[in-house]
Amino acid sequence: MRIGELAERAGVSTRTLRYYESRGLLPARRAVNGYRLYGDDDLRLVEQIRTLQDFGFGLEETRPFVECLQAGHEDGDSCPGSLDVYRKKLAELDVLIDELRSVREHVAVQLLRAEARLPGGPEPRCELGGQQ
Repeated sequence: MRIGELAERAGVSTRTLRYYESRGLLPARRAVNGYRLYGDDDLRLVEQIRTLQDFGFGLEETRPFVECLQAGHEDGDSCPGSLDVYRKKLAELDVLIDELRSVREHVAVQLLRAEARLPGGPEPRCELGGQQ
């Protein structure tokens, strides 16, 4: 398939595909006339990249998954490099979750203080513990 068809099937722009190619994530084979040619494996690569990016992975973080697929593995996350990226991302997410919990607690305390200053006393609307 040519670049336009791959873009359409993958739900991305041709510019995005060219960018992936420039970053070494998407190999492009050329026809005699110079057109880029892609196969279903390339579609799978692009889908893997897009899925990971939708989950918050940076483009470079997708490289081990792409390399795993290119090495012939059915799933891009069945290689040690991919697993390392998953572990790193989970650690980053844990830090962010802890930071958000701390911010939420601070905002909840501020709300309780502000409500306590209201005429007639506070209105019980905020729980400090929040949802788990």
